[in-house]
Amino acid sequence: MADEEFTQALDAVLHDLRAQCAVRPRLREDEEYGLVLHAPDGSGQGLVVPPPRLTPAERLADLAEQVQEWAVEALWAQGAPAVWPHCPDHPDGHPLEAGVVDGAAVWACPKSGAVFARVGGLKGDALGGRPRRRGARER
Repeated sequence: MADEEFTQALDAVLHDLRAQCAVRPRLREDEEYGLVLHAPDGSGQGLVVPPPRLTPAERLADLAEQVQEWAVEALWAQGAPAVWPHCPDHPDGHPLEAGVVDGAAVWACPKSGAVFARVGGLKGDALGGRPRRRGARER
């Protein structure tokens, strides 16, 4: 994954994190571990550049999974429900899962397979916004 592609993929995933997660990472470059996401409690998780043999959508989904792991741990450390991003069909039951559908990296329900957003396209706010099923109308 080229630096520019990695930066764009990370920007997309961080958009989703800002849209629906109450915990914000501090990003730091580390000589030994590369780019590290740090939680408010000081813990950190390095990001692994997805392998080039994957498609761009698969690499984006892989990066989304890594950031999701960080978010779940950071939320748990703060005593918050360790679910991000929330599944609209099963609130606080499980998070959406990053995957690839029709050549695009998406957030989908792991039980039903329902797609709620492309990775980088979550809407909401960190204090209570939850994704809607793709095509659902706003109220």
